[in-house]
Amino acid sequence: MLQRNMRHLFHAGASSAMPVMIEIFSVNVAQAERLEIGSRQVLSAIGKRPVAGPVRVGALGLAGDEQADRSVHGGLAKAVYAYPHEHYAFWRVVRAQARVAAWDAPLPPGTVGENLSLRGLLEGDLWIGDQLRLPGCTLAVSEPRQPCFKFNHAMGFTQAAKLMQQSGYCGAYLTVIESGSIESGQVAQLVPGPREVNLLELFRARRPAR
Repeated sequence: MLQRNMRHLFHAGASSAMPVMIEIFSVNVAQAERLEIGSRQVLSAIGKRPVAGPVRVGALGLAGDEQADRSVHGGLAKAVYAYPHEHYAFWRVVRAQARVAAWDAPLPPGTVGENLSLRGLLEGDLWIGDQLRLPGCTLAVSEPRQPCFKFNHAMGFTQAAKLMQQSGYCGAYLTVIESGSIESGQVAQLVPGPREVNLLELFRARRPAR
């Protein structure tokens, strides 16, 4: 029922036009902590929290951030995870429909597990190799995020990963081209790369078969 009711929201706000301005709405980090998910105990740093002021960006990610499983997040190719803050309205609705949160419950930046909450840039606007040039660093799009059971835990219901797969609201992993610093409120310039592989199309191509 939840899945059927939410289909009409999946492509709301989707745009193929190049955004004029990309705002760093929030910078988020976390240390890995032990979570109990079902009968399993796992380490995860998915619970990112906003931080104020400049944050150092190195080849392996943001200062103060940790990745518990670097096969899915971390390393040179997936040093930073960026997510469109525009999708947060969708997640608030589906969490309410799943009865794990009130309709007016806040959803703080970083809840999806992203290091950078962005405004003005959706998955369909991004291609592998595109660069985000900021005042203090340069990042490049490397690949889409594939959700796992930890995302279900973060959202509070078991259909969350499936809904990310179906909606295409995956966000983007970024590699660090030029180290430096980043801060909420900064504006990034999108510099096109070779434009051969679209981020959203790649995500859908990798989607597991039903």
